Amino acid sequence: MPHEYYIQCLKLSKVFKDFWMRDRVRAVDEIDLDVRRGEVFGLLGPNGSGKSTTIKMVLGLLHPTSGRIAVFGKPPRDVSIKENIGYLPEESYLYKFLNARETLEYYGKLFHQDRRKRQRRIEMLLEMVGLDKVQRRPIGEYSKGMQRRIGLAQALINDPKLLILDEPTTGMDPIGTRQIKDLILRLKDAGKTVLLCSHLLADVEDVTDRCAIMFGGKVRRAGTIDELLTRHDETTITTHALSDEDEQRLVGLMESAGLADVSVRRGRQRLESLFLDIVDQAQRTGLTTAGAGNTGRVADFLTETNTTAGVGAIAGAGAGGDADDGDVVIQSLVVETPDTDPNGQDENSTAAPATEPDPAAEEASVIEELTGTTAAEAPAPAAPTPTVTPTQPTPPTPSTSGPDPLDDDDADQSVIDDLLK
Repeated sequence: MPHEYYIQCLKLSKVFKDFWMRDRVRAVDEIDLDVRRGEVFGLLGPNGSGKSTTIKMVLGLLHPTSGRIAVFGKPPRDVSIKENIGYLPEESYLYKFLNARETLEYYGKLFHQDRRKRQRRIEMLLEMVGLDKVQRRPIGEYSKGMQRRIGLAQALINDPKLLILDEPTTGMDPIGTRQIKDLILRLKDAGKTVLLCSHLLADVEDVTDRCAIMFGGKVRRAGTIDELLTRHDETTITTHALSDEDEQRLVGLMESAGLADVSVRRGRQRLESLFLDIVDQAQRTGLTTAGAGNTGRVADFLTETNTTAGVGAIAGAGAGGDADDGDVVIQSLVVETPDTDPNGQDENSTAAPATEPDPAAEEASVIEELTGTTAAEAPAPAAPTPTVTPTQPTPPTPSTSGPDPLDDDDADQSVIDDLLK
């Protein structure tokens, strides 16, 4: 049965050009690469070999110069695949004034997760990466290793199918490195697919199923770890500890059989194992640390089947999605954002309108300007008469005190007469 490919690259190339559009650097040169579902794939190579450029093309951040690339069978710039990808960049671009919980809140909201689902996932992720005891400390106070831990948590907040990790153990102590490696293996057991890029070859050797080694923009070797590391010109025999006499007898027996260059060496553990054993013994005596704690079990939501995230979860809520996604849909239909006018006022607001200018005051100002009289010398205006809506028309009352000083026609004629004198 053929494997299901999550990433496929065919003759993929990327050439960076200078200002005059001349070829400057061929960062990736016609590579063929594939990452299969449910495996941990290692992408190795020295600085400048094209690893980061390849990852950016997989994420759709860079457009390839030539060749083809597919992620989940679609172009990498297809927005619909983004909800199924988690990415931890080489540098942790985090807001240092936020704490761990607030950071995960922020990224959870970017995927439109409702509050209950977001809080549940945050609790599990903080425990999983060992930051539940220091979750209220600002990110700016974290060590680089602790920042990598919270970066891994934010990459998992959307429950991705494909996890891309670029130098996940940079800046970590041996304890954190071992915990992250164990966590990657547990994520693989939970059904996640991981693309791992690291300069620490021992880490890659411990966790990857297959890997590719790049140099000069090309893939030089690729295959499983056993295929790449097995030496066919040497055989290793392992047994329990032997006495000096038994060692000499064994060497003599093998040399008599025609074998040359036979050597016997004592068993040796790795430095990482010794370091972790010493720390583990110290922790058993009750000693604690102010940094990150031990990683916990994999978050439950990462092991659930048929999980959805982001916009896809909202779209699927009407077709049997979980209750949390339904709450998001209902909330989006009920809550409305008020529209505002250019002055920042809500169009639906019942606030009182701005005060209109008094026509009588404006008229008096004009008369004063034309006649050269002051407001004190001008005749006092008549008191305003309240507006009444009669049931029958009311005939006008004849004036017995001469013309009204505020009558428009009389005022204009008076001004004209004064100007003609």
